[in-house]
Amino acid sequence: MHELVLLVPEEAVEPVSEALDALDALSVSVEDADALTPAEQALFGEPGMPPPKEGWLRSRIVALFSAEDAAREAGALLLAQDFFDGCQVIGVRAVAEQDWVRLTQSQFDPVEITPSFWIVPSWHEPPAAAQQVIRLDPGLAFGTGTHPTTRMCLRWIATQGTQGQRVLDYGCGSGILAIGAAKFGAARIDAVDIDPAAVEATRLNAEANQVQLQAGLPETAQGVYDVVLANILATPLKVLAPLLCAHVRPGGALVLAGILERQAEELREAYAPWLALSVHDSEDGWILMTARR
Repeated sequence: MHELVLLVPEEAVEPVSEALDALDALSVSVEDADALTPAEQALFGEPGMPPPKEGWLRSRIVALFSAEDAAREAGALLLAQDFFDGCQVIGVRAVAEQDWVRLTQSQFDPVEITPSFWIVPSWHEPPAAAQQVIRLDPGLAFGTGTHPTTRMCLRWIATQGTQGQRVLDYGCGSGILAIGAAKFGAARIDAVDIDPAAVEATRLNAEANQVQLQAGLPETAQGVYDVVLANILATPLKVLAPLLCAHVRPGGALVLAGILERQAEELREAYAPWLALSVHDSEDGWILMTARR
């Protein structure tokens, strides 16, 4: 593996990145060329807010290629393009051989939900204190337990319980919430997502955890449930308000996540015609909102 390193002004980041993709770069990353200096810039993005800029005033682009010749050829082709004016080819460097699988695995440790409830990747042994374990490896679908929204939903499941209940996980991603509900005794679980890849990931993860659930597209959700879980984002949660509330049986619980602290009031207003939401939990600027019918 070899990396092509470029110095690019902000306005050229997008066309150069697209060109590298067309030149069969295996990956393209953009970094602040002034990082760790007084000129360093912070770029932030939050759900529901405009996306941050494509790059920094001086951006370093690093493109990974499978061979040195391919990296050098890409650099030469870029130098001939009009949009590359003002850009520089810093050089080509070899990437040290590594055990990429082991390196990737080292980034994912067991995640504590409660002292006795853990999410554990398949290559780790469960902690001694773990009485309940979800086995989950990073994959294509969202939800590995490392994000505060996922942890808060799982804490709710662990503390409130789902024994003998009918549960809907709407926007299931990896299926982690549905699996958590099954681990705590849910009698029937429907896990739905608009993404077929998420549906398949949920099925595979359920098999790996030896739990029973029904995974499918949104039309799989039928009737009313004791617990309706939705860990998405504030904007789709507002759009889905009438649908999600209609799935909550009398006495049932609605559990919503993917909401920033500053979005609490707009969620309350969106759900007010059906249910009275309140903040149940918070972590790192995110909140969990719940309601009972």
